[in-house]
Amino acid sequence: MIAQVLSSGQKWRKEQAWSRFGKMLKVNMPGILRPTDLNQRQIDIVDRAKVDGFVTVEGLSSALTVSPQTVRRDITKLCSLGILRRYHGGASLMSNASNADYATRQASMSGEKARIGQMVADRIPDGSSLFIDIGTTAEAVANALLNHKGLRIITNSLSVAALMAGGEDFEVTIAGGRVRFNDLAVVGEATIDAINQYTVDFGIIGISGIDAKGTLLDFDYREVRVAQAVIENSRTVYLVTDHTKFGRNAMVKVGNISLVHALFVDRMPDAPYDQMVRASGVTVYMTSDIGDTPSADHSDLPHFGRKTPH
Repeated sequence: MIAQVLSSGQKWRKEQAWSRFGKMLKVNMPGILRPTDLNQRQIDIVDRAKVDGFVTVEGLSSALTVSPQTVRRDITKLCSLGILRRYHGGASLMSNASNADYATRQASMSGEKARIGQMVADRIPDGSSLFIDIGTTAEAVANALLNHKGLRIITNSLSVAALMAGGEDFEVTIAGGRVRFNDLAVVGEATIDAINQYTVDFGIIGISGIDAKGTLLDFDYREVRVAQAVIENSRTVYLVTDHTKFGRNAMVKVGNISLVHALFVDRMPDAPYDQMVRASGVTVYMTSDIGDTPSADHSDLPHFGRKTPH
């Protein structure tokens, strides 16, 4: 279940490690379509689902100025192609459809993610043990940690494992399970069993959405189970995300934001989410308070909320 694949004695750099996974990125996955497979209205529906997580027939009918029957036919086609999953009154992205857009997510708000990553890295001492979950913001944290020494990392992301191969004196463990080729995530019961064998200093998790009650939401039940295991087995939990995830809908509950010790975000979300964050008691670190220099030392950056254990 646990494959210790990268250790301090290995000299691989990020590029060399990535070449071992390169063929995975070329796999022809279901749900990846040519642009000619969809008309413009159907493309718009998919784009809205990517932003909102869940789209309603009524909302799409109004936004696209077409009848509800037309929207239902479009949803039926998108579901048959494996892009959307139908629910009462609407539909959401299938998890593999969302993952197929991994390159877009990686490029989205890349500067903010880099600053968030550095802000987190400045809070993690050399010699720490940590879980790093899947996600593009978590990858930014991994990249920012490369100048640390003696880290012991457990991850269910082959992307993170490849990045951490460039670190000095790092020990990297991949939690076993099934590889999802589009984003090189490792998920499943075996992954959860592997994580449950450890207790680490820090758990780094991302999220797809946060509602006004502070519920952390994601699209894939398997990802949620992994995130819950990371939370349960970490002494300190850091949630890394950007402000666009507040108010974004998803179907599966991870738990409440109060489960994490600190939130690292580019800026405070708009109302009513800002009041919810303040009421949660979670320590908040914002890159908007530290300027535009991702390499700066932010160990004493401004924040509010309860003190974290470290």
